[in-house]
Amino acid sequence: MAGHSKWKNIQRRKNAQDAKRGKVFMKLAKEIFVAAKQGGGDPETNPSLRLAVDKAKSSNMPNENIDRAIKKATGDLDGVQYENVTYEGYGPGGAAIMVQLLTDNKNRAAADVRHAFSKNKGNMGENGCVSFLFNRKGLLVIDRSENDLDGDELMLQVIEAGAEEMETNEDAYEIYTDPQEFQDVKHQLQESGLSFSSAEVTMIPETYAPLEDEDGLRMLKLIDMLEDNDDVQDVYHNAEINDDVYDQL
Repeated sequence: MAGHSKWKNIQRRKNAQDAKRGKVFMKLAKEIFVAAKQGGGDPETNPSLRLAVDKAKSSNMPNENIDRAIKKATGDLDGVQYENVTYEGYGPGGAAIMVQLLTDNKNRAAADVRHAFSKNKGNMGENGCVSFLFNRKGLLVIDRSENDLDGDELMLQVIEAGAEEMETNEDAYEIYTDPQEFQDVKHQLQESGLSFSSAEVTMIPETYAPLEDEDGLRMLKLIDMLEDNDDVQDVYHNAEINDDVYDQL
């Protein structure tokens, strides 16, 4: 992870989500619905639901939308049965991609994802073909432009809270945790007065694939096409794309 900042990727993704907020809220509601259906409607006793609710709140999803999704999942209404599915493959230039979905139709989902890959010079692969290139981690991001913090003092706080690692970049402090410790670390740091620009459990690549202009543009189009799919919850990749390519898009 050293030497590569997740911060800009997170900013770009959240900016893209802001432009499609209605679709994002629908996906978040689906995630909350499934978590509550499987483990109950109390976030205090259902860690999966707590993560889903925190993710929704960080995207400024209204509380009434969150409550509605939980009540729908725990009530007597007959709901659609969603299934978690992950597809893996390679994008333009050989970049690794993992696509996580919640779908009520696996055949449709597989066909849609395969179409997105093939249309943008990518290839779907077998399960496990790229997942070994990623590690599941909790990631807490502190925007340095909004927080005047002493890096050494922050490092001590982070260690005391139980985090695994902290990286200092030009724009942000990036704090990595074990997924199981994510909520505890986040809570302890919030108790000490810290606030986060982003806080999530995500997939972190072990290595990155630099892409040239043409492959970078195709990769961005592939990611956009996947994220526009209502069944797709998250797209993880290890592409390293420079700012000029984003400007071209």
